[in-house]
Amino acid sequence: MSIIIKDQAGIEAMRLACRLASEVLDYLDPHIKAGTTTRQIDELARGYMAQQGTVSATLNYQPPGYPPYPASLCTSLNHVVCHGIPNDKPLKKGDIMNIDVTVIKDGWYGDNSRMYVIGDASIAAKRLCALTFDAMWLGILQVKPGNHFGDIGHAIQKFAEGHGLSVVREFCGHGVGQNFHEEPQVLHYGRPGTHEQLKPGMIFTIEPMLNLGRKEVKELGNDGWTIVTKDHSLSAQWEHTVLVTETGYEVLTLSEGSPALPAFVQAVKT
Repeated sequence: MSIIIKDQAGIEAMRLACRLASEVLDYLDPHIKAGTTTRQIDELARGYMAQQGTVSATLNYQPPGYPPYPASLCTSLNHVVCHGIPNDKPLKKGDIMNIDVTVIKDGWYGDNSRMYVIGDASIAAKRLCALTFDAMWLGILQVKPGNHFGDIGHAIQKFAEGHGLSVVREFCGHGVGQNFHEEPQVLHYGRPGTHEQLKPGMIFTIEPMLNLGRKEVKELGNDGWTIVTKDHSLSAQWEHTVLVTETGYEVLTLSEGSPALPAFVQAVKT
């Protein structure tokens, strides 16, 4: 399958879907605190999506070989790398959590995730979340026509490993549009100048998963979804959906409540 280049109508539809996905996280932000369960967060998100006129892309999502995913978002705590399923266990001070939200609006998919620190977490946990955020943005800064997907992965890997973190290999970013997952796969490691060349109209996610310990992961239990670090070390992830423009990039999953840009990102280049 080749990479789908979006036309202007598709880009406008993706701008809307992606902004709405980000606004779900804005809405959830004040509710994410110690004592709240991830199932409650999931229920809040489902209700807010109904108000938006969106539906969850994850609820009952069932790729080949997987059971249907049972929730409207993913909540990945501490050593959970990705695809954590909401449950009735309350959040506690010191937890870190990724919330991954994908909505469908008029047949178009908006996909993003953020990290949350519950109360006063350890210095190492807060550092991991902050460095993963910076790593994602360093990958985004590589997005412009003529660059290659390998440039994105290399920028993330070099920064992460330079700070003593490891990059998860088994999961990556992906094209997105009228399908949840499209070509290409966007690796968060690699060599400059490798893989496909970036062209205007491409839309894809950049979503590095970085571990405090080793890079190896495994499936937890038998739910068919939850992925954890093999060494039980903490893991963090951030995700934006990005458009390649004629001169650079546009981050589609930004909204009023999005975290402030890192100091090294002067502006969202278009």
